[in-house]
Amino acid sequence: MSVQMIFGIYCIVFASLMIGAGIYSKKWVADASDFILAGRELSFPINTMGVAAIGFAGTTVSLECGFAILYGVKGALAWGIIYSILGLVLYGLLFANFVRRCGAQTLPEYFEMRYNSKVRNIVAYGTIIGMCGILANNIVSLSAIVSGYVGWPTHFVMAGAFLVVIIFATLSGLWASTITDFIQVTIGTIAIPLLLILLVKKYGGIDFIANKWLVGNFMDNGISGASLPGMSLKYPSVLNFCLCFSSALVWGNNYYWGKLAASRNEKIAKNSFVSAGFILMFVFMIPLVLVGAYTGAALPEVFTVGGGTIAPTAAYGVAAKMFTPLISAFIVIGCVAASISTSSTSAMGATSTATRDIYQRTINPNADSAKSLRASKIIMFLVLMFTWVLCYFPGGPTYLFAFSNCWLVPPAILLCLGFLWPRFNSTGAFWGVIFGMSTMVIFTILELTKIFVIGQYVYLAVLGFVVTAAAGVVFTILSPTESKYYGRPDWELEPSKNNREKVELNDFDIQVLSLIRYGHQYMSDITDGLKVDSKVSNIAIEKLDRGGYIKRAGKTGSSFYTFEITDKASSVLPKLNDLEEKMSKDFITSNYLEFLKTIGDTSSKLTDFIKEKKYNSLQVSSIVSHLSRRGYLEEKGLYKRKLILTSSGKNIIEKYQ
Repeated sequence: MSVQMIFGIYCIVFASLMIGAGIYSKKWVADASDFILAGRELSFPINTMGVAAIGFAGTTVSLECGFAILYGVKGALAWGIIYSILGLVLYGLLFANFVRRCGAQTLPEYFEMRYNSKVRNIVAYGTIIGMCGILANNIVSLSAIVSGYVGWPTHFVMAGAFLVVIIFATLSGLWASTITDFIQVTIGTIAIPLLLILLVKKYGGIDFIANKWLVGNFMDNGISGASLPGMSLKYPSVLNFCLCFSSALVWGNNYYWGKLAASRNEKIAKNSFVSAGFILMFVFMIPLVLVGAYTGAALPEVFTVGGGTIAPTAAYGVAAKMFTPLISAFIVIGCVAASISTSSTSAMGATSTATRDIYQRTINPNADSAKSLRASKIIMFLVLMFTWVLCYFPGGPTYLFAFSNCWLVPPAILLCLGFLWPRFNSTGAFWGVIFGMSTMVIFTILELTKIFVIGQYVYLAVLGFVVTAAAGVVFTILSPTESKYYGRPDWELEPSKNNREKVELNDFDIQVLSLIRYGHQYMSDITDGLKVDSKVSNIAIEKLDRGGYIKRAGKTGSSFYTFEITDKASSVLPKLNDLEEKMSKDFITSNYLEFLKTIGDTSSKLTDFIKEKKYNSLQVSSIVSHLSRRGYLEEKGLYKRKLILTSSGKNIIEKYQ
């Protein structure tokens, strides 16, 4: 059989697996929260594979192999280490607890909690464009690789990729993405090491690379003798890798936020990112670097830096062609899997923002579950159509990637400053975003039209990073009165009679306070439990804090969204009878007790209970997270959660029978 036929069969099998995953998981999607957040049910293995799948992208395959040829093994590994460790691992360690506890489903939603609606709006639209740009970059890279391998027209490959993503992603959203991520990473885990093993068998050990390298040492130099600069402001360098690929590409990226927010708890969120970072490093990054090194040593004359016509970033495809079609086609399918996995996740990142931050807030805030779910699927389709147009962005993948970064650098700055600096305010955030995004958009256009090439002086994303941070800090300092109450120098964390304000509480505020009385200590519990946007629950929390009815655990980080009730709250809360008072000390209500009882029965009884109470998936998540933290139940299950009563849960049921 010809290579085209073999590869075509692989593509049909791969597409069938992707679409089958969408069909299978469709039954798990009951509302928009299931579609864009999977009901906060992602387990540790599934989220680990999902995060690793994002990193295992077409861009990663191209850059790790290409950088080894351009800058040597150390230069290529620098990119991999910075992205995997400073990006994913550090992001998980710093932000997992914070993101999972704050309750915001999207990064722009958090920005309204921390700043105001103007900041949320501008970041939301920018995020959608940035996510679509990353999606388009992966599809364009994929099309070029496949076209170069089998000779199919790039337009044909592009259309096929979009068709597959449209079908499986619009069927069940994040659930489909998580299942397909598992499949795609499994394919990659076989394909990438297999290619390296075949190269070692064909050419021998590391001595082959050392002896055949054209110029210098293969560890420090590319085949032309170049090495990766360290502190250069121009791309590429270690400095701009640190500033951009660990911050803009991860920290300012909505789909990484979504992976943390969709985890069952903070521990899973953190551990999945840490594990995924190391898996990505050792299973994908290091083998891909060595694949590039072997290819550069074996066929240096085919690459542009060695006198040939092929770009170093195409080294993966060049290596695959060294072997029989049956094997090489599977190896290229590994690259297809990498691109499709990241593309579907990018589509989800853009869709979640468009649904949560635009449709449910401004277009149809009163939409019921069915309408919101239907809107999410329509939005997903429109996102993919817009991305298809972006695939024809002038300048190809290079400018497309720069274009995407224009919209992702500023959110990373806003996240870090809001996380660490209580005084940082909405004025600083707004003008930081405006100046940062405008600077990068203007210089992207100037460079694209060849009027002025900023890249000869400084990498565009680095410039945007500096401009956003500087503008944000300056405007915050110039507008001290715009800082929220907790950013004032005289604001004390511990409430007293003399350091709090007189506030008027409404019914919703009392509902929030009641949840905290029963031990719902995190903002995510409150937002999910009361079925509201984070801006609504945040207004209530700030009012209760200013009035001295609750106390935050701290002024920064995850502690900022961790609460406890104060003695003053008893003056406004409804009085409890003796039984209710006793139960409150055990952090349960009669509903929660009934919830625990049904877990010991059949799963259908729990399902009937949830339907009877009309709980959506996030309300169930709020209850489960709360009862799990109190030790009354455990969450099991690879995909959908399975609830198991603990001995403490059984004891609490017996206590109140």
